[in-house]
Parts: sequence; C-alpha cells; structure tokens
Amino acid sequence: MIRLIPTIDRRAREQMLAKIKARSVVFDRDLLSSVSSIIDDIRNSGDTALIDYTRRFDRVGLRPQILRVDPETLRSAAAKVDPCVLESMRDAIANVQRFHERQIETSWEFKPRPGVVLGQRITPIDSVGVYVPGGTAAYPSSVIMNVVPAQIAGVKRIVVATPPRTITENPAVAAAVVELKISEAYGIGGAQAIAALAFGTETVPRVDKITGPGNRYVAAAKKLVFGAVDIDSIAGPTEVVIVADETANAAFVAADMLAQAEHAEDASAILITTSESLAGAVADELAKQIDDQPRKEIIRKSLAQFGAIIIVDTLEQGCDIVNDLAPEHLQVIVADESAITSQVRHAGAIFFGSFTPEAVGDYWAGPNHVLPTAGAARFSSALGVYDFVKRTSTLRYSAEALRVAIPKIAALADAEGLRAHAESVKIRQ
Repeated sequence: MIRLIPTIDRRAREQMLAKIKARSVVFDRDLLSSVSSIIDDIRNSGDTALIDYTRRFDRVGLRPQILRVDPETLRSAAAKVDPCVLESMRDAIANVQRFHERQIETSWEFKPRPGVVLGQRITPIDSVGVYVPGGTAAYPSSVIMNVVPAQIAGVKRIVVATPPRTITENPAVAAAVVELKISEAYGIGGAQAIAALAFGTETVPRVDKITGPGNRYVAAAKKLVFGAVDIDSIAGPTEVVIVADETANAAFVAADMLAQAEHAEDASAILITTSESLAGAVADELAKQIDDQPRKEIIRKSLAQFGAIIIVDTLEQGCDIVNDLAPEHLQVIVADESAITSQVRHAGAIFFGSFTPEAVGDYWAGPNHVLPTAGAARFSSALGVYDFVKRTSTLRYSAEALRVAIPKIAALADAEGLRAHAESVKIRQ
C-alpha cells in the first residue's frame, strides 16, 4: 500500500521525491489551454457562458436571476447545521480572529533628513472573492480561513463563490458564510467562477483579488487570471511530511498520514524517520487503521501513488529532504526539536510534538491553514491579513531638500539616457 524506502535505496528515494514535486499544475499545458478557453468564453459572453458551463460541468440549470444566492436561502441552509458544529465553528472563528489580529500593519512616516518625509500607507484591498470548493471538498473551515483575515484587514466587499449545490447540501458551509456576515454569495464553481470573479459578468461584479482552494481547473484558472486580479497562490495538491524518531507513537503517525491522504488521490503523506522499527510499526498501523476509514479508497490510491516511509541515517539528512520538498505541512515528533528547528528553512507550517496533529491547524488553533504547496514554501507564506492590504509609498520633499539632491538625481538619470527625467528636477533649481 505504501512504499518503505530504506536508507541505502537512494535512487528509489530520489524517484519518489521527483514524483511528488511533479504534481504541480503550473506546467500542465493541456490543462492550461483548456482553462484558457473557458476564461475567454466568460470574458466574451458573460452570464450566458457562465450558465452554460454550470449546466455542462455541474449539471445544474441556472438563470441570471439566481446566480446570486439570496439571503433567505443562505439563512435557511445555515439553520440546518448541527448545533455542536455551530458552537465549534464559533469558537474556531474566535481563535482565528485572535491570531490574525496580531498581523495588523500600520502606516508610518519618518524624516531621514531635513525637508524630507518618507512613509508607507497601509490600506485594504477594495474587494475580494473567496472561492469555496464543493462536492466532497466542501470545507467550512476554508470559508473561515479566507474571510477572517480579509475582514480584519478592512476589506469592504467580500464575495463567496461556490458550486451551485454547496450552500443547500452543506449546511456547515452556509453557516460559516452567515456567521461571518457575508451577504454576497454566488452559486458558481470551477474555472468559470474564477473567470467571472476576475473579469465580471452582467450579474457578477469583478473583484480585485481571489483566494481559496480548488481543484486543478480552479488552480489553473487562478494562474491565468493573475495580473488582471491578484491571487493568494496557485495551490497544488496538499501534502504533509512527518519527521519522527524512535520516540514517536506509531499509531499517532499513521493516523496523521491517513488524515492527509483522505483529502484526494493526489495528496501526499511522507514519513521520514531514523528508526527502522518505527517505520515498520507505522506501515502496520496504516494497514490496520485504513479499514475504518469511509474514504479508504481515496486513501489507498493516495498512499500508493504519493505516500512513502523514508528511512534516513540522521535527522540532518531528513531535514535536507524537508528543505528540498518545502512541504505545506511539516510535523516534527522527535526527542530534540531544536535540532530540527535550526535546520528546517522551508515549510508552510510546522507542528511540534505528538499532540499537535495537523488537524489542530486545519480547524482550530488560529494560524491560517491556507499554505504554500508544491514547494512554494521556498518563497511564500501562509495566507494572512497582510495579503489583503496594499502598501503605498509616500514621499514629500521641500524645495531645499530637492535642491541638494538635484545633481545626483540628474547624474543617475543621464546615466540611463533619460534626459527628460534629469530636466524634470533641474527645472526646479
């Protein structure tokens, strides 16, 4: 079911790591071409194309008048949520709010020299579209993690787009939308929803930024509309890497790997360990625990394709693999955590110890679960309040301050062959 790769089998390890890293949609030309056609149709035909694609892909007939989910439908669907789920959701929202409030940035100014005032203004983005997947991947937690930081940043218009059946068939998603006081929601999904949010239609006004997870078509669409709007990231398949030594509980490790693998067939769950006995025990636990999982067929395919237990000689060697993969989630279950912390440079989020499973971050703790995937942790970070604001530089020079700087500004402009630039300061002498 899952590959167990011993220390000496370096080739097998490299092949597995290459296979995991190749899951990105970024270079899938056929996918990008197909999605590009959908985007062009939405741009050219608006609601007509949006309704046509919804009929073809979601098998739902819509009219322009019902593309937007009316408030009564939202409230009615939300009212069906289990009271225990609603109570837990409210507590989770509070946790996420408390964490993200610490990310608030403020405007500032300083005076580096007489007559000069420089600064930076922090202002929220005007409008944000949050995409919420449907079907088996309808996650109310995604609503919370995308909407809360946008609200704390001060975004005035926050829109939710989700496939047409999500609101009525998943009360928890509807409840999250209602609890967060989002009044503008559209029953549209897939690449066509991303295109509608990015360029607008007769019924769906465009937004300035799009965030939220989705399938390969959604990820490809976000890549293609970037520039017309901002996006959070081009999300690839989800992943966890667990670094563990002989002190780890095999049953816990196996449970965490199953939790990741149940997301999708292309999800990846990797254990890196210095302990051969732990490796064997985890493999046994995976085989034992999987039988009780409702999504066991998805889990089996995920583990068979992108799961592995990699045995290494040292934790340092394990950290090298972590930094190479730059995983979305990293769990560290070792006796000496500091030895890992000092060597890991690339990870979306790090979960320390036997009692901090990834699910704590997915639902509850407060840090954002929208994380860089497919190696993007090498250069990007978790979604946060800072993703929903703009930083505007401000400059103010007095006549005397400019006079002092004119010769040097003009020299630099002349060096670039931009005479008019130089003259625009010289004229003020």
